[in-house]
Amino acid sequence: QLVLHQLKYKNNPEAGIITGKWFGDVLTSTSFSTADLILPVPLHPKKERQRGYNQSAKIAEGMSDTMGIPVEEKLLYRKAETKTQTKKDKGDRWQNVEDIFGIKNPQHYEGKKIILVDDVITTGATIEACANALLKINNVELYIAALAFADQ
Repeated sequence: QLVLHQLKYKNNPEAGIITGKWFGDVLTSTSFSTADLILPVPLHPKKERQRGYNQSAKIAEGMSDTMGIPVEEKLLYRKAETKTQTKKDKGDRWQNVEDIFGIKNPQHYEGKKIILVDDVITTGATIEACANALLKINNVELYIAALAFADQ
């Protein structure tokens, strides 16, 4: 919990890289090791500018270092900025993220195995919205990796 707080709210991107290396090391002995690319859940560009980095991308960077799988940050993007999810209930979270993710050049990723990385899954609304967008790519195989699951 402390590491995630450092990563998300205390301007400590190195916490994400270090944690991602550990996470990648753990996943190396699983089917995740067969993936073709690691894809962080994207932030809206405005939010990323405010924070200075995407915390999920820092985790993905660390995972890539230990797993030897490249990070791809251009495939999935946010179509719109959303309000923070932290104070929303499950229904509001779903409405907040439904259909806000888009795919760039899906034909380049057909038949790929993708690890989708998020820092924390709370209700699952964001990760499911990302997954729904990615699963529109032909023959894609999707793995989900998150450092934490918040129990509401």
